[in-house]
Amino acid sequence: MNSGWKRGLALLLVGIIANTAGAEPGELYFTILHTNDEHSALQPLPYVDYHPEQKDPTRGGFARLGNVVGDIRAAKEATGEQVIVASAGDFMAGSPYMWLALEGEAPEISLMQQIGYDVITIGNHEFDYGPEVLAHYFRAAGYPDAHARTALVSSNLLIPEAHPLADCIYNTHVLTLDNGLRLGFFGLLGANAARLITNMAPVQVADPVGAATAAVRQLREKDVDVVIGVTHAGFDEDEVVASEVSGIDVMITGHYHMMVMDPPMRVGNTILAQSAPYVQQVGVLELAFDPAAGTLRIRNDDTGRPFQIHIDDTVGEDPAVAAMLADYTDKLNQYVNRLTEGAVEHIGDAVAHSDFVLAATPLQESTLGNFVTDAMRFAAEKRTGERVDFAIQANGVLRTDVSPGTMPYSKDQIDFYSLVSAIGLGMGYDNRPGYPLTSFYLTGNEIYRMMELTLLLSTYADVFFLQMSGGRVTYDPARRILFRIPFTIWPVPTLRAVQSVERYTGESPQTASDDDYHRVARRDRTLYHVVSDYYVLAFFPLVNDILPVYNVIPKDRHGNPLAIQDAIIRGEAGELKFWQAVVDYALSQPPGKAAMPQIPEYYAAAGARIMPIKAYWLALWLLPVFLLLGAAVYLARQTIKRRRAAPPPAQAGEW
Repeated sequence: MNSGWKRGLALLLVGIIANTAGAEPGELYFTILHTNDEHSALQPLPYVDYHPEQKDPTRGGFARLGNVVGDIRAAKEATGEQVIVASAGDFMAGSPYMWLALEGEAPEISLMQQIGYDVITIGNHEFDYGPEVLAHYFRAAGYPDAHARTALVSSNLLIPEAHPLADCIYNTHVLTLDNGLRLGFFGLLGANAARLITNMAPVQVADPVGAATAAVRQLREKDVDVVIGVTHAGFDEDEVVASEVSGIDVMITGHYHMMVMDPPMRVGNTILAQSAPYVQQVGVLELAFDPAAGTLRIRNDDTGRPFQIHIDDTVGEDPAVAAMLADYTDKLNQYVNRLTEGAVEHIGDAVAHSDFVLAATPLQESTLGNFVTDAMRFAAEKRTGERVDFAIQANGVLRTDVSPGTMPYSKDQIDFYSLVSAIGLGMGYDNRPGYPLTSFYLTGNEIYRMMELTLLLSTYADVFFLQMSGGRVTYDPARRILFRIPFTIWPVPTLRAVQSVERYTGESPQTASDDDYHRVARRDRTLYHVVSDYYVLAFFPLVNDILPVYNVIPKDRHGNPLAIQDAIIRGEAGELKFWQAVVDYALSQPPGKAAMPQIPEYYAAAGARIMPIKAYWLALWLLPVFLLLGAAVYLARQTIKRRRAAPPPAQAGEW
């Protein structure tokens, strides 16, 4: 009698016993609670409207999440059923709480341990501060010893053995439940998510399919009953893994915020589930395993339990989690007070009033984009003492809308936490939070190339679309791509999508008067002063290597090539951060309601800085091209026909 047979018999007996608690004959019950893309959203959102003692419209919050998990776990365990809590990654980055990682704290993961997470995988945003800071972050949370409480799992991260991150992340993890059921976990970082990481060396990422195949085999050799993948990849990539790798029972996924699976999806025998970002919901999978058949089924429909539980103000707060969060908030307040030189004392402080939302509208000019790029331009002019011609920022750095408060105690207020949560990613060489602003020069022709590139890339993802201050751009969306190479995803660009670039020559703020603009010629060799943040500038060398047709070389004012690090704007207080420029700009607005700075009505609607237009000459230009191609094909065919009809040429020796 082999050990597997004995184990199967033991599980079957346990299942029969469990039947007294309402199980189907022979089945073993367990529940998975899952979240993904928490993004340091430790407080309910929008935070400006949050009130712990009054009804409010906020969603999420770790203290509420802790209460939901605790209640479900207690209710399930009363019937002999265990609850597993898992996260599909990107638990860091998105609010100022992540900044505490640079102060030797680990608020997100420590709170997740307190809530009772069993397994967490690694997302791309965990690497925002680089692998060294991430290793220190995990050690601050007690790793590697903390694996016994909350396992960190990723099966396709290739970490050098000598790196401090190596013993912080497991390849796989096995969890044995009280009913004898053995659950095997593996983790994956998707290829798309990995491509978004700019600071990962020396860590590398292996092929997800190959890594999953090896992990499943390893787990099955450890005699697990159920294999669960916790992945930060998204449905498209998970579908491929589930299709090509046999033996995966469940995949808890994340990365794409809009992909909430309610109900879960199936790919073959694999159950796929995803919840909402920012812990606005917690996913619930009630599962039953049949040891005799080796099958797993979902039983939410049997119990009436929803697949997603909304977390709002009707949910109470877990006292222990709330106390821990209050302690981290005190530490963050002290840090923010130092960073702002006393201008902000509490993350909930109002920095301005607004009668409208500063919207981060995708794939077009946005009101938030105009506000932040104006802030960049004015801050850079003040720090460098030089006029800035163009300030640019990518949509990928603008995380969300900035909405004013709606409650009587928060009406029209924009608080520090909400504003910085929308723009506060990254860090600089000074190990302080926030991408630094950079100052450099480009020729007029390079500005055209830069805009052509961003318009091309934005056909794939909104993150590449550029916002602008100091100029106007018109473009024809239809001209971005001439055609795609057959049987590939690769486009052939026209290099003529941008119709015009104009530099603003008037006084601030930017007007709509044509008299205040100077047209920049496409072949213009004049140097123009440009400001971006480090995140945008860091893509230039990569683009130059991969797509030399879009070659853009940052220069100093004399036209000499400029190293990226030398482009950072510094002063006595250190690097000038993007978020600092925006907060300072908000605080500098003229007083309005309650003597607070008031966001001007000027930013209530997008202007005319980035204007799509429809031009027809491209179609007229393509018509003769297609006619010529058609004529060439016709002539070629006629030539072939004549040759086939003609007698064969004489060969040597035939006469």
